Amino acid sequence: MTAERKKTRPIKVQPEMGRRQFMVRVGTLAGVSTVIAGGGLWLHGDEPVRHRAVEVLTLKDFRVSANGLYPVMAVVHGENVETMVREAVQKLGGLARFIHKGDRVLLKPNVGWDRQPQQAANTGPELVAAMARLCQEAGAAAVWVTDVSLNDPGRCFARSGIEAAALQANAQVMIPGKEDFLATDMGGTVLRVWPVNRLFHAVDKVINLPIVKHHSLSGCTLSMKNWYGVLGGRRNQLHQDIHTSIVDLAAAVRPTLTVMDAVRVLKHNGPTGGSLDDVQRENTVIASLDEVALDSYCLSYLALRPEQIPFLAMAEKRGLGQVRWQNLNISETQVS
Repeated sequence: MTAERKKTRPIKVQPEMGRRQFMVRVGTLAGVSTVIAGGGLWLHGDEPVRHRAVEVLTLKDFRVSANGLYPVMAVVHGENVETMVREAVQKLGGLARFIHKGDRVLLKPNVGWDRQPQQAANTGPELVAAMARLCQEAGAAAVWVTDVSLNDPGRCFARSGIEAAALQANAQVMIPGKEDFLATDMGGTVLRVWPVNRLFHAVDKVINLPIVKHHSLSGCTLSMKNWYGVLGGRRNQLHQDIHTSIVDLAAAVRPTLTVMDAVRVLKHNGPTGGSLDDVQRENTVIASLDEVALDSYCLSYLALRPEQIPFLAMAEKRGLGQVRWQNLNISETQVS
């Protein structure tokens, strides 16, 4: 193997704690129940777990308190991604509203596909790096970047540019293996007990970093759909009722903040893309505390209307947000 190839090999960075220490931390952060697998419960992993006691966790709510002094959503247009990210977060009250000194922060970009940044199938690496730097400036004790990729995860993190961007910004990249998932009660209609990336049980704050893309089955993949990347197991089973599954995920994972990448938009042939002809530059970053409103706002980039996307109305009915973003306090600015 050449030296050049060694430099680009994906690095799996595990959290800096042993298993016992990790489980102690999980016990303080999440509710825990014990069930007997095989007595009607099937964990949706690569192999079902039967005839033994299984601890089933619940996810904490990572949201911050509402504050009417600030907009619910900040839309920023410009040419420099980091400048746009900083402006968007500042409009919502500054990162100190969301990240406190000593917080362990998890960044969740879309790193599903073996694609290069210009193909817009994954979150742009510049956005990931910008958020990592902002979190560290706010005093975060650790910043992790993770996703459950659909193509080979090492190639996804490397070719997307996200691995290199995260490491350059002094964040830790965690590519989960089979042992990195914990049975979690998602409390949904379709999504019940499922294996979830264990970092979601170990951190204090979670920031969702999706990208605007067309999706052949759900119509679009935006902030709520990005939560598919917290799950292990046979996720394709959820496609049988994809709109309900998306809402179940959005109800289970309540992030601290969502920052949408609309710099490059995959307008056709998503979610994998591949052709640059399907990509259009919009040079926009949107930060929001309402993922329903954010997804509804972003439909215009894909020439879609809210009534064409069933999961939006379903999410609003469950109290997850508001489809009519026009009724909310929205900030829109242009930066150089």
